Amino acid sequence: MSNAELRAQFRQASQNLTLQPLETPEALAKFKVTYDRRKLVELECTVDECLPTDDKIIFTGHRGCGKSTLLREFASIVKERYFVVFFSIADTIEMSDVNHINILFSTAVQMMSAAQEQGIEIPNSIAQTFYQWFGKRTQTWTDSLQAEISSGFDFWGFLKGKLKVDSQVREVLSREVQKNFNDLIDRLNDIAAVIEANDPKQRDILVIIDDLDKLDLEIVGKIYRDNVKALFQPKFRVLFTIPIAATRDIPLRDAMSSECKAIVQMSVYKLYGKGKNGDAEAAPDAKTLEVFGQILEKRIPAAIREPGILDEIILKSGGVLRDLIRIASQCCSECSIQLRLEPDRDDVRIDRAVLAVATDAIRKEYAAPLGKPDYELLRIVYRDYAANYDDGADERFLKLLHGLYVLEYENGDLWYNTHPLVAELLDRGGWLLV
Repeated sequence: MSNAELRAQFRQASQNLTLQPLETPEALAKFKVTYDRRKLVELECTVDECLPTDDKIIFTGHRGCGKSTLLREFASIVKERYFVVFFSIADTIEMSDVNHINILFSTAVQMMSAAQEQGIEIPNSIAQTFYQWFGKRTQTWTDSLQAEISSGFDFWGFLKGKLKVDSQVREVLSREVQKNFNDLIDRLNDIAAVIEANDPKQRDILVIIDDLDKLDLEIVGKIYRDNVKALFQPKFRVLFTIPIAATRDIPLRDAMSSECKAIVQMSVYKLYGKGKNGDAEAAPDAKTLEVFGQILEKRIPAAIREPGILDEIILKSGGVLRDLIRIASQCCSECSIQLRLEPDRDDVRIDRAVLAVATDAIRKEYAAPLGKPDYELLRIVYRDYAANYDDGADERFLKLLHGLYVLEYENGDLWYNTHPLVAELLDRGGWLLV
């Protein structure tokens, strides 16, 4: 291939390596790899077994382990049996401003919007009641807005936009709803009842709220520890996501466990068995190599990569899907840079030298926030695979777990290891000699 043709190939591969979950039918057809069939079945069984008094589910796992893609696949599997409302809190509320009130308010708005999108006819008199209630609680209700709604105005799209970008609306909402929180719960339950009554398929409602696991741990604590009873009051099935580090905080886990049906965990793919990460003769897990290899093969043509390089990319990822994509994408970017710097070259491929440059860039990102106490703790984890460290609820340990510096694996027992790129930081810094 010519230099220009190679650049086009790497540009396309880069576009294929997006960190966003697969959403469109075209993307699913082109790139879908089912990588955790058992977890899909486990979720389906858990949802089906819910009772009206026990219908809240917590779904957890490391950030970037593929939860969002799996949840979207799960939603598509059950949508004929459930009226599924799937939304990302990151697309709805400014992440620094998320609280239990605007999570529930957003849920109500998303339910009405989904009903509209799916063509479920809500009686006009009931719809008008909801319009007024929501408009007045956010102080957006005006006579002109009433006139617009009467002419086919998308009120729910308007309100979603307000919640996302207008901090004043969110502030007013929290203040107004706090005065009578049960009123919000009543409206949620009313909306659920109306949708179920008017759904031609007579489906129960299932709400899936994604990206709550991307919140800072401090915000997660306020939501799930301090307000879990309020958050779980609606009388329909809701699946909440949460960071894995939050479920290792014992008081927080206890608060959630006592209120929800189940905490379902999606694990990171294991590359080596416990204690084998530093063993040069240890063979990596064949299943992980196969699944992750399929993911990369669908995105990077064989003509622009050296044989065997995909396995090396996989080993650097630590079994984290997000980092698999990041490393591969960085490799494509490095190749594109080389081709632009040397326009006469037509032999650039993803090889070990390119991988070294790519991982160096990502390793520096991991290194930037670390201080001496972090390295000391990471050394302990690397050497001992500590299942609980000295204190599993230690704030520093939880933040390292949340940030993917420490990865949790399971094969019968839970155990921990450092991310491979973090292990390289320890080695380069001489921490493994101490």
